[in-house]
Amino acid sequence: MSDHQVFEIENFRLQRGITLPRAAIAYKTYGRLADDRSNVILYPTSYGAQHGDTEWLIGPGRVLDPDRWFIVIPNMFGNGLSTSPSNIGAPFERDRAPVFTHWDNVHAQRRLLQEVFGVERLALIYGWSMGAQQALHWGAIFPDRVARICAVCGSARTSVHNKVFLQGVRATLTGDPAWRGDHFAEHPVRGLRAMGRVYAGWAMSQAFYRERLYERAGYASLEDFIVRAWEGNFLRRDAHDLLASLETWMASDISDNPIHGGDLARALGAITARSIVMPSRTDLYFTPEDSALETAMMPNAEYRPIESIWGHRAGNPAQNPEDEAVLRGAVRDLLDGA
Repeated sequence: MSDHQVFEIENFRLQRGITLPRAAIAYKTYGRLADDRSNVILYPTSYGAQHGDTEWLIGPGRVLDPDRWFIVIPNMFGNGLSTSPSNIGAPFERDRAPVFTHWDNVHAQRRLLQEVFGVERLALIYGWSMGAQQALHWGAIFPDRVARICAVCGSARTSVHNKVFLQGVRATLTGDPAWRGDHFAEHPVRGLRAMGRVYAGWAMSQAFYRERLYERAGYASLEDFIVRAWEGNFLRRDAHDLLASLETWMASDISDNPIHGGDLARALGAITARSIVMPSRTDLYFTPEDSALETAMMPNAEYRPIESIWGHRAGNPAQNPEDEAVLRGAVRDLLDGA
């Protein structure tokens, strides 16, 4: 993919104590930056995704409108475009890549916005899944730089149950015969296919399968859906990058930093941005119950679940116009009068 730009940072110190001689953030922009720089929306990427996978919701009449807003998608560390195990190079390489955290992501994004565009404050951060985790990190770490947050199907801290799911995914992938304990000797086709099948059972709800909504989405059968939508999704990625992003996801915690010292209530209370937190009612790993508990600790936030049987994918409804309309309405409500 070459439809993006790259912002480089020299001697970038990661949260876990490693310094990258050169860190790279791949990014793409949509729309025009206002003269007063007041119309910026940051839209971070999600697990296993690059900007081209989620830009479908950008367009006139879509969730994010580039006719009015200047939208920036920064690719997350570990996703294969920004600095990742697959491209990091010596002395790290795939078998000893550093751990990336969302603290690292948001600090690199802040520098990108400030040094490339002169942007000090964001009109909105919109994020789904791991993108929502980054949005909430922004609100807790840089509260004076964020006016609004739309956090869709994500969390402020990865729950214990979510970690169990992620550890299962990791064990499935590293069960491939190509795994050597710290790297894959070759592309782990068997492990990636198995990972896709495990993911398919968690990402969509029981009702989604009971009502065979995969057929409505254009798949000929359940097997067609799993092979093309899930196995195919992961087979196109570098397995080392997928493992690195799992580690970022498991470590996600807006309070795990010197500012908040592990106090989640304090970190959530620091988010002053007007926020809408939107879990899917049927999400199996970012559960609505967890989101309700976190939202209650945010001083200026509304809890607005998505009433959908599309599970976690209700937050990325490329094939589901009903849920897209719900997301569009939330963004409109946040930006009304802005």
